[in-house]
Amino acid sequence: MEAQAPRRLTLEVTAAQAGEKIDTLLRRELHLSGTVIRRVKWVEDGILLDGARAITGQRVSAGQVLSVLVSDPHPTGEMLPTPGSLDVVYEDGDLLVVNKAPGLTVHPGHGHYADTLCNHIAWHYARTGVSADIHLVHRLDKGTSGLMVVAKHPHAQERLKRQLHTAAFRRIYLAVCNGIPRPAAGTVDAPIGRVPDSLIARRVDPSGQWARTRYRVLRSINGRSLVELELDSGRTHQIRVHMAHLGCPLTGDFLYGTEERSLIARPALHSARLSLLHPVTGAALSWEVPLPADMAALLG
Repeated sequence: MEAQAPRRLTLEVTAAQAGEKIDTLLRRELHLSGTVIRRVKWVEDGILLDGARAITGQRVSAGQVLSVLVSDPHPTGEMLPTPGSLDVVYEDGDLLVVNKAPGLTVHPGHGHYADTLCNHIAWHYARTGVSADIHLVHRLDKGTSGLMVVAKHPHAQERLKRQLHTAAFRRIYLAVCNGIPRPAAGTVDAPIGRVPDSLIARRVDPSGQWARTRYRVLRSINGRSLVELELDSGRTHQIRVHMAHLGCPLTGDFLYGTEERSLIARPALHSARLSLLHPVTGAALSWEVPLPADMAALLG
């Protein structure tokens, strides 16, 4: 398949912008950070004015077309492309939204070098001719399923990361927990820290990092509850720790509750809804994916 052209942003200079320096327009009009500008200005076709290479201190005239490369100038290609199931929910030149399967590690690490979500995305890029690297905006635990957004270039990653934990970037989770949280709706405002002598476990710790989770019980059946949750912070295992703190650990949570592999092979947590502002256009985008079958089965 023919490779797609690297991603560029363009701006046609207006009369009001005439006389401005290119650096000013890149920052003010195209919202590029100093880091991105410094990276691209040394690339042969990084910054073009009417198709010719330009420097950041150059001044522009009305009607000229300013173009800047935002794709990685030199894609690393270090991620091993590996075939695998990849549920693409949305894709454009700046971002990719996937519905991550449970049990899938996000990024290569010890014991997982070629069977992760990032490996499968690299395969998808290679198969479809996408010229991009993989820039993570946020992550999901291995056992967590659902929506996750990946930026295709550093500019999109920076813009999306600035939205995290603001009203512009919302992630709504669904969880099945043991018991019925009381009250039925509320906020868990409890700092989270590491468990001593553990590489992965966390706990509510007064000296830990600030963490707040809002929750609402949607329904309860057979001693379990379906709970909707939204994070105001992004700590490791936050939902799992806070639900256990309420006395209602997630069903199947081997670390903070009870492993119940005959019922479900993972902690019952799903990223169900995601909304954000597009990092380039500013358009409001939102997606929703249904509750997976293994979690739905817990509710009869």
